Order: sequence, then structure tokens, then C-alpha cells
Amino acid sequence: MSNLKEIKRKIKSVENTQKTTKAMKLVSTAKLNRAKLAAQESKVYADKINEVLSEISYKINQYKIGGIDSRFFNEISDIKKVDILFVTADKGLCGGFNIQTIKEVNRLTQEYKSNKIKVRLRGIGKKGIAFFKFQDIELHSSYEGVSSAPTYKKAQEIISEAIEDFMNGITDKVILIHNGYLNMISQDLKVNNIVPVSIYEGYETDSKSLMELEPEEDETILESLIKKYFEYNMYYALIDSLAAEHSARMQAMDNATNNATERVDMLTLAYNKARQESITTELIEIISGVESMK
Repeated sequence: MSNLKEIKRKIKSVENTQKTTKAMKLVSTAKLNRAKLAAQESKVYADKINEVLSEISYKINQYKIGGIDSRFFNEISDIKKVDILFVTADKGLCGGFNIQTIKEVNRLTQEYKSNKIKVRLRGIGKKGIAFFKFQDIELHSSYEGVSSAPTYKKAQEIISEAIEDFMNGITDKVILIHNGYLNMISQDLKVNNIVPVSIYEGYETDSKSLMELEPEEDETILESLIKKYFEYNMYYALIDSLAAEHSARMQAMDNATNNATERVDMLTLAYNKARQESITTELIEIISGVESMK
């Protein structure tokens, strides 16, 4: 009888967990729909501004246009220090979402260090920050409560600090890493070389733009465009990461709910078998008692 009570207690416990994971899946699904729409709308602008800056970088480097000499577009051959910004979630229960970003940060860090290049980490999101602190890895700067509620103003603040160090020659490269939204069940790890501005592979053959650069004109427009470029890339990384986080959590909670259902079925079967054994034992005892009285 005590075994039956224990199994029944386990069934009740798993059923309660099942209700929680199912509710969390529904919440994540609702949040995903909003975050996915924001990410998809922002992606169009982010892709276009990256394309424009890539074209400018290509033309400056290819044709050596005089009068335009910006650290943003000049590739540095002797890199000594790199800033790596990474975005993780502020909350857990989202499967391997955070670990994918952390693995890439570790991989890049080891790669640069093996080439005698110093690396500074700038962490966004409690989970990534907690991981590196636990590993006794120093973070140059950390931001919590941003990835769960991203704003353009906060994105400006985060990226401007890294860009300022780059422009002052403290660092030679700024890399942004985040796990982005691909579809309802998958995420896409993205590594973006923010500055110097990268030229897309095959760009010189794909570009059909008629844009011309006039170096003798006021460079205010170019400076404004560059500023918008790195700010919006940071903002897009935050909202893209948020959409991916919700999709990962939705999938994780769906898997947890299915596992709980299977566990309840297994425990119910075990309960029925134990109950049948208990009944059989009681019948045998009754029959044995009757026989002994004859």
C-alpha cells in the first residue's frame, strides 16, 4: 500500500510540472509572435544599412578615394586587442540557446589568444555573465536586464562604449555575437564584425549600385550613417536574440511537456500493476485463510 501511495504522489508531482511547462509554452508562444514580428521588420533595415556600408567600405578600399580616411573602413593588419560583445538571455529554461553563444565566444577567444591577441569581453544577459563569472573570466563590462526588454536607447549606450574605445585606438576590432531567430524551432548563431566594416564576400561581383562617393563634400552624412549603422546593428541583435530566446523556450517547454506526459503514462502503468499485484495478494490471503479453516 505504501508503494501505491508513493507512485500516486509521483504522478501528482509530474502532472503539476506538466501544467507549469504547458503554461510556459503558451506564454512563450504569445511573446514569440510579437518579438518575431519586430525582428523581421527590423531585419530589412539592418540588412540594407549593412549593404550600404559594405559598399562604401569596398569603394574606399578598392579605389582608394582621397579625402575619406576613416578608421571604420581601414582593415588593421596587426591586430592587438579585440572587443567581443555577446548577447545571452536574462532567464533560463530555453534549452541550449545560451550555450551556443557561450561556446562561440570561448572558441573565438581561444583563437585570438593563440595568435597573441588580447580579448575583452562585454556581456549582455544574466546567463552569459553568470557563466563567465563562475569560470573566473573577467568581463570588461556587463549589462543585465537588457536582453529581456531591449530598447534603442540602451543599445546606443552599450555599443557607443565599444566604438569609442575603437576610435581612440584602444581596440582594433569589435565583434558582436548573438543567437538569432531562424524559425519556430531553430536558431541561427550570428557573428558580426561591427568595425572595421566588413566587405561581404563576393560583393565586388554582385554589386550593381550606381552610388558615388564625393570625398570633397561634407562628411557629416557619412558620419551620421556610420553612427546609425553600429547602433542599429546592436539594437537588431538584441531583438533578434529575444525572438530566438522565446522560440527556444517554447520548444524546450514543449519537449518538457511531452516528456512529462510520457512519465505520467509510465507511472500510471506502474501504479495499475502494483494495484493489481496488491489485489491478487489480498485474494490469495483470503483464499488461504478460508482453506485453513476447513
